[in-house]
Amino acid sequence: MPYFARSNSVDQQVSKQDELSPALKEKLKTRWSDMLGLVMTALILACLLGISYHPAEVFNWTLLFTDAANMAEFAADFLKPNFNDLPFFIEKMVETIYIALWGTFLSIIAGVPCALLCSSNIAPWWIVQPMRRLMDAARAINEIVFAILFVAAVGLGPFAGVMAVFIHNLGVVAKLFSESVEAIDPRPVEGVRSTGATRLQEIVYGIIPQVLPHWSSLSLYRFETMVRSATVLGIVGAGGIGFSFYEAFRSFQYDRAAAIIIVVVLSVSLIDILSARLRKFLV
Repeated sequence: MPYFARSNSVDQQVSKQDELSPALKEKLKTRWSDMLGLVMTALILACLLGISYHPAEVFNWTLLFTDAANMAEFAADFLKPNFNDLPFFIEKMVETIYIALWGTFLSIIAGVPCALLCSSNIAPWWIVQPMRRLMDAARAINEIVFAILFVAAVGLGPFAGVMAVFIHNLGVVAKLFSESVEAIDPRPVEGVRSTGATRLQEIVYGIIPQVLPHWSSLSLYRFETMVRSATVLGIVGAGGIGFSFYEAFRSFQYDRAAAIIIVVVLSVSLIDILSARLRKFLV
């Protein structure tokens, strides 16, 4: 058979194979109901943005350009950071990291049992639902609000910041950990159960080994996040570098505030790099 004849027959076979099946053609058809849903979503979003334009005072964006002299002075001071008190800034940044470290540690210790009680494949619904609502409440309130409450309860200082980070992060950790538990493979748990193990042994030997790598990665990520959050807790007297930044900014010492921001950024970046390396090792 000539080469061109063979080529044409092969092309015909390929073209037949490439014909779309009726089911695939049906899936590829334009669904006007889906298009209508997208249009309605876009219209609702546009309406919400329009309604909130004036209450949120978004119209003040012009002040970023009209008050050019003030912005220029502000930027000029920030471009000349003052590192005269660098040892003090580093000391306060280390204190901030300690606050985040202890708050994250306590939230993980308390978050493991809370996560198990929030998991629908572990606990009955009459325990799961109240626990989830309790964790929702802890997660819904910002760390700085908890810091204000604990400053009033235990006084000024880093311990108020530790407790603020602990309570808020507990709600987040419990939710993330419980989602990991609910996504496990049930077969190892059934294998442990078939040996006559107790409920606690099922959790220790069938569930924890599956979720431990993911939990470790989430814990490191939450520690990074809490370091960033803890930098502002000092504004309300809960320790850390936030109070120094607030005082510098309030007294118009923008060069000093710029130095504090640089210390914070470098510290957080270093923690992110180290955490990323640890996550690769754990996962």
